[in-house]
Amino acid sequence: MWTFIARRLLLMVPTLIGVTVVFFLLLRVAYPDPTSAHIAEGQQMSAAQVESMRQYYGLDQPWYVQYGRMVRSLVTLDLQRWEDRRPVAEVIGEALPITLLLSLLSLAIAYVIAIPLGVYSAVKQYTLTDRVIAVVLFMLYSLPSFWVGIMLLVFFASGHFVNCVWSDEPGCFPLQGWHAFEGFEAMSFVDKVTDVAWHLVLPIIVLTYNAFAAISRYTRTAMLESIRQDYIRTARAKGLGERAVVVKHALRNSLLPIITLLGLTFPYLISGAVITETIFGIPGMGKLTLDALLHQDYPFAITFVALTAILTMVGILASDILYAVADPRIRYGKEGK
Repeated sequence: MWTFIARRLLLMVPTLIGVTVVFFLLLRVAYPDPTSAHIAEGQQMSAAQVESMRQYYGLDQPWYVQYGRMVRSLVTLDLQRWEDRRPVAEVIGEALPITLLLSLLSLAIAYVIAIPLGVYSAVKQYTLTDRVIAVVLFMLYSLPSFWVGIMLLVFFASGHFVNCVWSDEPGCFPLQGWHAFEGFEAMSFVDKVTDVAWHLVLPIIVLTYNAFAAISRYTRTAMLESIRQDYIRTARAKGLGERAVVVKHALRNSLLPIITLLGLTFPYLISGAVITETIFGIPGMGKLTLDALLHQDYPFAITFVALTAILTMVGILASDILYAVADPRIRYGKEGK
């Protein structure tokens, strides 16, 4: 097992290099002259000033020299945003906890709802309940997140349709931000938690509904395949209760597709909230990355892509390891042979 993990970790290095090279070249093609994004609107700059700016950012060098400098700064955590020359590590340190809070909460809620719902739907296959669940889940899965986010703001935060008694402002929930703009630092710990929870209700709904709809259908499909196997009939023939058959036998053997899906959600922890954070004005990784692309900020954009690539590879590796935990028949390395 340890040999397998070490080999996979080593393979991550060339994969990460390949991903960042391809992204950097695409960035160069899309934004060949990022200096134009850093010139204030209406500001007049001479050709000498523009050239000086290009030299400062290293844009006068060949692409491979620019890439090498950027990767070296990335490894040493010395990259600076072109927009305000703040260290990228510092900016990410401020934004990443917010995005992780959003994403982890939404994923936890999605799995807590989706797995029992998928199991129940599989056990009640072809019943009216199963069909109603299927229709509702397909409707949720088909709704675009940006539309749902805007509709939630219009109905529950604007004050034009729904007003709640617990809110001093129009609507039921805040329009923007992940906590109060004024007086937040002076609040007690309990009041801070309450305020953050109040602000994050609508964003978490937007991030959760689509995920739990997909996970629930994956769970149902995997469960249907498991409960048709011979060992399930044998367990029932031995007199085991239906709960034990479903939970201890069918569900455990249905975990592999769910584990695969869980591994693929790792990059979602920092990249899946771009639309949601933009709509709700939350200063997380998604919103900052969108701003970096709009401002043609190479350092922040390539840092984000590197983080996403690392999380993707770590998620796939974690899935492979969890396979062996969920199914004792799966072994890696010499034991697998």
